[in-house]
Amino acid sequence: MEQPKIIKSKLYLYLTEFFAGMSVMAVELGASRLLAPYFSSSQIVWTIIIGTIMIAMALGNIYGGRSADKNPNPDRLYRRLLIAAVWIAAIPLLGKYIILLISGALVLTISNNFLIVAAFLSCMVVFVFPLFLLGTVTPSLVKYTVDSLDDSGKIVGNMGAFNTIGSILGTFLPTFVTIPAVGTAITFLIFSGILLVLGLLYFISSRRKLLLCLLCLLLFVVCSLFGHRSNFAFWKDNLLYEGESIYNYLQVEETDSSIILSTNVLFGVQSIYKKDEGLSGMYYDYALAAPLMAGAAERPVDVLVLGMGTGTFAVQTQRYFPESKISGVEIDEKITDLAGKYFALPADIPVTTYDGRAYLAADDKCYDVIMVDAYQDITIPFQMSSLEFFSLVREHLNPGGVMVVNMNMHALDEGNINQYLADTIAAVFPQILIVDVPGSTNRELFAAVDDGVLDSLPSRIAALPQGELKTMLSTVASRVEPYVAGNYLLTDDKAPVELLGMSVIDGLISNELGYYQEIFREQGFSGLLDAFS
Repeated sequence: MEQPKIIKSKLYLYLTEFFAGMSVMAVELGASRLLAPYFSSSQIVWTIIIGTIMIAMALGNIYGGRSADKNPNPDRLYRRLLIAAVWIAAIPLLGKYIILLISGALVLTISNNFLIVAAFLSCMVVFVFPLFLLGTVTPSLVKYTVDSLDDSGKIVGNMGAFNTIGSILGTFLPTFVTIPAVGTAITFLIFSGILLVLGLLYFISSRRKLLLCLLCLLLFVVCSLFGHRSNFAFWKDNLLYEGESIYNYLQVEETDSSIILSTNVLFGVQSIYKKDEGLSGMYYDYALAAPLMAGAAERPVDVLVLGMGTGTFAVQTQRYFPESKISGVEIDEKITDLAGKYFALPADIPVTTYDGRAYLAADDKCYDVIMVDAYQDITIPFQMSSLEFFSLVREHLNPGGVMVVNMNMHALDEGNINQYLADTIAAVFPQILIVDVPGSTNRELFAAVDDGVLDSLPSRIAALPQGELKTMLSTVASRVEPYVAGNYLLTDDKAPVELLGMSVIDGLISNELGYYQEIFREQGFSGLLDAFS
């Protein structure tokens, strides 16, 4: 079969290599965003994404080389490009349903390593096939491009360079341009459209496979129409905002009494604004014991919030201790924008867009209270959980200062993530109190620079005027306990926070769903239906 003219253009072949490399990286970054609302954006999830994509690319390289040697017809390659384009276009439309289906099936059948298994299977089902097809591009193009052994090294080198440059752009464009500007769904569609155009140009110029071209174009249009505004939380109809930033998937939900921010994991609450301007009913209320112990009821205190979110703790501190000077650090500027738009964050509370630890390293100011609220389920920044970090926090506390840490993965097993965090803090601070927040997995930890500071809580509560703050903090005082430190330690060199967090998730699944797992194992789906009826 005579090859079409377009395949004789080395520029077209180089462009195919360039855009294939770009699309691989764009899909990889899009995969992290598609999975983050369901499995978090932890190092574990990134490892799974990178690993499965490398598996797909390796298999594609092997198949593409053998296929090109056996049948060097370019039609085969560009047909694979069309199929990959349509598959990638369908991801925003169907991907979330596949992920939920896999997760729902696994949560009933396994209790250990749920996050790893569910994320891995989701990646395999959703992403491996199109990336396998893209993996066939390089060996196939080398077959069509190399004319003789005299210039084979040059041609292969040029191919590799075009692929690498495309991959570089495919890394930066989604992260800094398309995902923040138009979202993950349209990012998938943009790069899918590029692959589609490459395939259509080939077949239309050669007047072949026109029916296949029309079908792929039609499927792409359908996926674009129904998937371009696809919501992750498709079961919710009360969202004020759903979007993405450089760092997070973001969701703002409104109820009759509250406005709520969730980031990355759909079923958690990262910030809340109470419309009646009362207490939140969550861990933020318990954390108010920190400024009280630091003397906020008697004098102005300086408060720093690392992990500001939309400012729930800052707003409550300002409301109940109005003379306090409050500032915050939040790495995600988009969250700060949402704070002003939906959560009534006062303009006189400054927020710096920066990493919390990097901010402390550059800041020479000391504070009376530092709140660390940067832990989100399994997504715990290791650099803000280590001995070195908490030592840095202590250096930035005034005499009599208090650090409060929100630890949100409470567990009872020996060597859990909270025990590691508390033991690490105990190696830095002389006195620690802990209190569990009822109705949640949150635990508040209070650490003081000086002995005796935390013991002042009852007397300071007694001096408060009657009201909801005094009532709530009295409850805190009745539940708070001294922490007895063990020997678990997290350091900059060794802080396996993701694995520790995953163990807690497995425990929560086992505790909450163990009954239904047992029914499923013994009676199958019919038994589950009877249990829910």
